[in-house]
Amino acid sequence: MNRVMLIGNLGKDPEQRTLDNGSNRVNFSIATSEKYQDKEGNWQETTEWHDIVLWRNQADNAVKYLKKGSTIFLEGKLSHRTWQDAENKTRKTTEVVGTMFKVLERRSPGSDIQAPANSAAAVTQKSSENVTEEGENLPF
Repeated sequence: MNRVMLIGNLGKDPEQRTLDNGSNRVNFSIATSEKYQDKEGNWQETTEWHDIVLWRNQADNAVKYLKKGSTIFLEGKLSHRTWQDAENKTRKTTEVVGTMFKVLERRSPGSDIQAPANSAAAVTQKSSENVTEEGENLPF
């Protein structure tokens, strides 16, 4: 199973691109932090940065609802890509291809970007997999 779940803060506004075939793609990064006590009993904090890719409707919604600093829950899968750069060097990257995100914080009334009224609105890529006959989503 290839499944990733993250809660973190956007490090930059989503960057949207439209591909030649008309598909929308959005890239951004989110930071996740972990606190722990070291051997001396001092609290330490580490931060990991994750490159995120969203496609189609997910991309459109990300541009509409997310901005730098937004706290989100994101679910997706790991993806590894290789490509040739301008100097013909082989480059590799690991990204999380998102399938669903939820905005976790409520925007202030004067904010230029508002989350939907329920504030933790889920934006999910529609899929028929993992759905029972009654329409109930299964966790596996």
